Amino acid sequence: MSSHAAHLLSLARQGDATAFQMLLALYRSRLKRLIGFRMDRRLAGRFDLSDIVQDALVQAYLHWQRFASLPDRPFYAWLREIACNRLIDLHRRHVKAQRRSVAREQSLSGPPVSTAARRDLARRLVDSGLSPSRHAERREALDQVHAALAQLRDDDRDLLVMRFLEELSPEEIADVLHISYSAVTSRQVRALQRLSGLVAGPRSREKPS
Repeated sequence: MSSHAAHLLSLARQGDATAFQMLLALYRSRLKRLIGFRMDRRLAGRFDLSDIVQDALVQAYLHWQRFASLPDRPFYAWLREIACNRLIDLHRRHVKAQRRSVAREQSLSGPPVSTAARRDLARRLVDSGLSPSRHAERREALDQVHAALAQLRDDDRDLLVMRFLEELSPEEIADVLHISYSAVTSRQVRALQRLSGLVAGPRSREKPS
């Protein structure tokens, strides 16, 4: 959180409604990216991202005093939860989901991310050097990591999405998942290791005997 946002948050916790409105405005674009990552494609043509974000911001403003009573909770994690709940509600009401999808949308991290978002995550992992295939040609690496992400366990993929695509801090992820900071870092390491194994698997099978 920037120093400006921290200052506004401090004022909001003291009851300054104007400061809280200004704080919400700072996070509008970040919430829009979140909704874009997790909106079902069947909803995309029926609802505008900006309208969903605005609904979430209105709900946050109506309940900002509730947040003020939670001094230890990361602000964005609280705001993100409101936005995800709004998106989940739209999914339930407007998307005829299969049983597995219904179970997934009720996960702590929010609705599952789109295929396009997985591709974006693969690109970020490759470009940041966090991908185990960083020495391969970039296009090949993107294809391999994207395919591996699709095979990764849901909880592992969700954690990587939150950390590297949504850019949540470990503290924010800990709040979202109701686990400790150390558990977040341990799970991140294991998720990257499993991703590495999935990427390495096809390569080892391609090697001549």
